[in-house]
Amino acid sequence: MYLYKAKILSVYDGDTVTALVDLGFHIQIEIKVRLFGINTAEVRGEERAQGLLAKARVVELVLGKEVVIKTFKDKQEKYGRWLGVIFLPDNLNKSINDMLVEEAFAIPYMD
Repeated sequence: MYLYKAKILSVYDGDTVTALVDLGFHIQIEIKVRLFGINTAEVRGEERAQGLLAKARVVELVLGKEVVIKTFKDKQEKYGRWLGVIFLPDNLNKSINDMLVEEAFAIPYMD
């Protein structure tokens, strides 16, 4: 398990964001993060309306904000995104991932 400070630069959909991650020693990297353990509706196709609602909630929660990202063995998934759990720095006990499930914007998902 690894913890990184980051800033969310953009939100693609309810379970994918782009983050500027602080690796320490004045080194930063921009990466795409797939929210680990959840799945949201797609922003295209039949699920578009629900997908846009999930995306809007993620924008509200994290866009432009400093966050903490927890990764697991720095594993990337099949599309090259890093798998992560996102926390707001003032609440490391409840993740954004869990909030999205609790608020019915996402469902639990294990690949």
